[in-house]
Amino acid sequence: MKKIVASILCFTLCAGMIAGCDDKKDTTKATEGTQPTQTESQADTESQADTESQADTESQADTESEGESTAKTDTTAVLSMGTGDIAINVYAMSNEVPGMIEEFFKRNPDMASKYKVTALVSNNDGNGYETKLNAALSAGGDIAPDLYVAEADYILPYTQGDLSSFAAPYSSFIDGVDGKITEADIAKYTVELGTNTSGELVALCYQCTGGAMIYSAKIAKEVFGGDDPATVEAAIGAGSGSWDKFIEAAGKLKEKGYATVSALGDLWNVCEKAAQTPWVVDGALKIDPQREKYLDLCKTFIDNDYTNDAAAWNESWYADMQGVGKDPQTNETRKCFCFFGPAWLINYVMGGQSTTEETGFGDWRVCQPPVGFWWGGSWLCVNKAAVENADKKAFLSKFVEWVTLDCTKDGLQYAWANGLMNENGTKDTVASGTVMKMSDGSMAFLGGQNPFDAFVKATAFASAKCKSLYDASLNGTWQNCGSAYGHGDKDKDTVIAEFKDAAAEIGLEV
Repeated sequence: MKKIVASILCFTLCAGMIAGCDDKKDTTKATEGTQPTQTESQADTESQADTESQADTESQADTESEGESTAKTDTTAVLSMGTGDIAINVYAMSNEVPGMIEEFFKRNPDMASKYKVTALVSNNDGNGYETKLNAALSAGGDIAPDLYVAEADYILPYTQGDLSSFAAPYSSFIDGVDGKITEADIAKYTVELGTNTSGELVALCYQCTGGAMIYSAKIAKEVFGGDDPATVEAAIGAGSGSWDKFIEAAGKLKEKGYATVSALGDLWNVCEKAAQTPWVVDGALKIDPQREKYLDLCKTFIDNDYTNDAAAWNESWYADMQGVGKDPQTNETRKCFCFFGPAWLINYVMGGQSTTEETGFGDWRVCQPPVGFWWGGSWLCVNKAAVENADKKAFLSKFVEWVTLDCTKDGLQYAWANGLMNENGTKDTVASGTVMKMSDGSMAFLGGQNPFDAFVKATAFASAKCKSLYDASLNGTWQNCGSAYGHGDKDKDTVIAEFKDAAAEIGLEV
């Protein structure tokens, strides 16, 4: 997945709560209002230079990116919140968590007068954020973060890899954490990704990023005889775990003059996270059937002209969201039926493209996908050293629980899900199933539909079994294999053999 640049997901601190997921280009806006802008000044980063030079520059690359290279346009800002004497250091890749702290202080003025939070915010272009975070964790002392954020793309090194030793078990600073997870009905896959190899929970995600199918109601009605989710789900084989009905539906869409998906990457986002085994099992390469299916889907969709063959996170992809994409064979305008993604794809990507009735605003709907998946998310980690300090522990315990586990109407998740903590009224999916079930997610962008039911069901399909520490090295290579096979540049046996060669080069048994 190509990431959404941190700056586009940053709500101004005065807006309080922000929502979003991963970072990429400045092309999106919230669906219920104008795009938030970052108003913070750029930080003086010279003091970081010595520390950054010690960083391990081999940190994971952004390879969920349709095979594209990541532009190295690193930007850093330092934000300050609170007026107290007790210092708290935070590292984050966007203003999301700093915005939450700002809102937390508004609700808890006694904490604001006791603590002063300094947040280093850096996007991860060129692995800039990871490099700074790794260096600061290794340096320790005053420069080390007390609280830090890791995204789905690179969560495992901080929870199960070499850097996991820095993360404090949640049980060491939140009382009764297991019971609170059950009460809040926290999405299982998020807990799995936040659990270390000793079985201790060391990170929780505040988002829920189970993926659904986002489709055009007008096209659905014309092709399938109805635009309601039940009709469409029947047509595409929703929840079946199979692509057969979806491919059959693609043929019907083609007959009516529509592309089914915009880009091959739209299919990859599903296949990658639907895998039930990681790339590496017991030190050996494992090609999961869902990942291998991606190769076949690429070939089917290119050969049958079921896709506009756009490049995800590119102008051609956005054009399909606006209904003005092009058939690659005729170069004539051809509308695209669906996209696959979590709520953040609606709020922060599609919402910035389908802005009028003519470009699809109000026409989109949400239903279950044929194959379950998830995409993105951000996890909170607390430094073990910080928990040893009673004053810091008091802040971290209350704040982290309020963000991740509070399933009442006073918690951040309820306010976020119901659009109460940002000036745009943007409603987003959250990690707590309890909160989701008590929230109203209806959106004008979706013609008034409340998609929360679909997203809660989508979360039930989500599994962390697909993730491994080798994703950064292998995902992009596999996507390139799919493109080469799909476009007829190489046969299937050749691309698989070349992929195995690449895996062997990084020391895997093939």
